[in-house]
Amino acid sequence: ISLCSRQEADGDDRLGLAGDAEGECDGDSKADTPDYPLSTADTDNTPECLNKALEGLPPRWKNYWIRGVLSLAMISGFFLIIYMGPIALILVVMSVQIKCFQEIITIGYRVYHSYDLPWFRTLSWYFLICVNYFFYGETVADYFGALVQREEPLQFLARYHRFISFALYLAGFCMFVLSLVKKHYRLQFYMFAWTHVTLLIVVTQSHLVIQNLFEGMIWFIVPISIVICNDIMAYLFGFFFGRTPLIKLSPKKTWEGFIGGFFATVVFGFILAYLLSQFQCFVCPVGFNSESNSFTVECEPSDIFVMQEYTLPTVLQNTLRWKTVNLYPFAIHSIFLSSFGSLIGPFGGFFASGFKRAFKIKDFANTIPGHGGIMDRFDCQYLMATFTHVYIASFVRGPNPSKVLQQLLLLQPEQQLGIFHTLQSHLRDKGILPPAAVQAE
Repeated sequence: ISLCSRQEADGDDRLGLAGDAEGECDGDSKADTPDYPLSTADTDNTPECLNKALEGLPPRWKNYWIRGVLSLAMISGFFLIIYMGPIALILVVMSVQIKCFQEIITIGYRVYHSYDLPWFRTLSWYFLICVNYFFYGETVADYFGALVQREEPLQFLARYHRFISFALYLAGFCMFVLSLVKKHYRLQFYMFAWTHVTLLIVVTQSHLVIQNLFEGMIWFIVPISIVICNDIMAYLFGFFFGRTPLIKLSPKKTWEGFIGGFFATVVFGFILAYLLSQFQCFVCPVGFNSESNSFTVECEPSDIFVMQEYTLPTVLQNTLRWKTVNLYPFAIHSIFLSSFGSLIGPFGGFFASGFKRAFKIKDFANTIPGHGGIMDRFDCQYLMATFTHVYIASFVRGPNPSKVLQQLLLLQPEQQLGIFHTLQSHLRDKGILPPAAVQAE
């Protein structure tokens, strides 16, 4: 019996996973998509005032102006949030994460809800809380060691954080098993996997955005700005010069937009990195002052944010008539970030396009007129955040003395004293610690 035409004994064939009546296994066929109403993203939610102002324009130009006006509004809001500081940025990241999770999980819920099976929505949000508790608990332990040491309840939570996180997840796992309903097992496991893949895509990567932020606001601002610039410039180049289709998943994407966006983004990223590297508030890691109970961004800038002189290659020397150039090393790093954001970052958007085509929806939601849902705007941002985190760990960040010190402070006094004597002896043997200073100790 063909797997494409076989009717499942447990009734899950109604989900559309079994193929059409003619036994064809076409991945883009109608039978491959669950039969449920299209997303509300397919309705026009453009403000009435904007519709009246653009009345009479051709649809192509009307969409252009709607996207342009809303893009400027979102960029202005982004600058305002940056001005408000790290706490506002963290809250925005959390809000975006929750909204993206809701948009993706709602698509699955439309399929699941039609069977009136219990617990899916409750368990989905419960798992979101569990995963956030784990990740943000790790962040608090890593970056707010002084606060944890001062508060006894936090010490308990920090010491047993992973056990508590596992116990919370295990409770959700047991609730899922108890919610299984006869004749719909496969559908329920399908939705269980849907929830976990959504958590992997949204929550894990949004946590990396927070990690990047704590390395310095510049590691948060520049990657996000690179993706925004690439999105805008690729759209503009494609709108005015686009002729050659780029990929079937996104018919409106063109090679002209892709290539034009690449060069414009690299130039933009370099200039932005050069400008922000001059300000301490952007380059310093975000810390926590236990005395004032507030975030601080004060430090001695690291070497990659200190102006350095570079000797140009001979070819450029002959062309530009310059032998050397003064640059911030971070501006060079920005070229690699911009290249990734322009060449590989768009594949996050292509992935999202394939997902939407699989379920025959235009957008994830209709939150932003002309743009779709929040997930439609952040599909590339999450991929960029992951690359930035990996890039920092691989090519920029070395051992972190502050984290080592936090670990030492968690030890018993006699253990700390033992480490002190061992380090003292090591430094004396290497000649770093003068004998006189050792004797004075």
